[in-house]
Amino acid sequence: MKSAYSFEDFEEIIRRLRAKDGCPWDRVQTHESLRDCMIEEAYEVVDGIDTYRDCGDDTNLCEELGDVLLQVVMHARIAEEEGRFSMEDVLRGISEKMIRRHPHVFGSENADTPEQVLENWEDIKKQEKHEETVTEGMRRVAKSLPANIRAAKVQKKAAKVGFDFADYREAADKIEEELQEVMEAVKKGKKSEIFEEFGDLMFSAVNSSRFLDINAENTLTNATEKFINRFEYIEEKAVTKGFELKDMSIQQMDALWNEIKHLY
Repeated sequence: MKSAYSFEDFEEIIRRLRAKDGCPWDRVQTHESLRDCMIEEAYEVVDGIDTYRDCGDDTNLCEELGDVLLQVVMHARIAEEEGRFSMEDVLRGISEKMIRRHPHVFGSENADTPEQVLENWEDIKKQEKHEETVTEGMRRVAKSLPANIRAAKVQKKAAKVGFDFADYREAADKIEEELQEVMEAVKKGKKSEIFEEFGDLMFSAVNSSRFLDINAENTLTNATEKFINRFEYIEEKAVTKGFELKDMSIQQMDALWNEIKHLY
């Protein structure tokens, strides 16, 4: 072990792991086999950010950023072995992109606010991607994104050209309309129709959150965490009373739920 490692040192470690006499697991990995690992590590970085925000502890954040870097270098190494691109190409590409998309820093354009910077960024991105229509921009929003995030990004692109509700009230009314359509589909008993209408309902909920400047994905994460905490209370209370949840009635569990609901 060394007291300090450079980026080049880390690249060499990955080369060694991928070598014929390296690690049996690392050397058989592909872009596809590592796909879920990249997603998982990115989410663990988000957890690390949240932990730092809530507790001031950045230990996990530092570690998880390293795990994401591992994924980046592994993918670049796999590509280099196949003669497609290298880590040098990755670094060149992102460096040139940052220079191009910050003309107010590296060029002669002006951008005095974060909003102006983002507007310029999007304009330059459209030129780079040769996007001639709004729909092309929508289709470039990654399908692998969480559905709530993807929906919000698509909605924002439509809103930029005026295809949007006038205000939150109109967006909220759409939720009521879509909920009614879900109920009507349920009455018909057609699973495919229920599927479609429920998707419209969720899309409308994301639209409403956008008008309130609230991240729909984060609200669902928060609600899920709240549910877990409240359920934990029910379970702990049941244990102290000598019960197992499976032996309790829904009325008994609801009573405990209402206790914690008023507290948390």
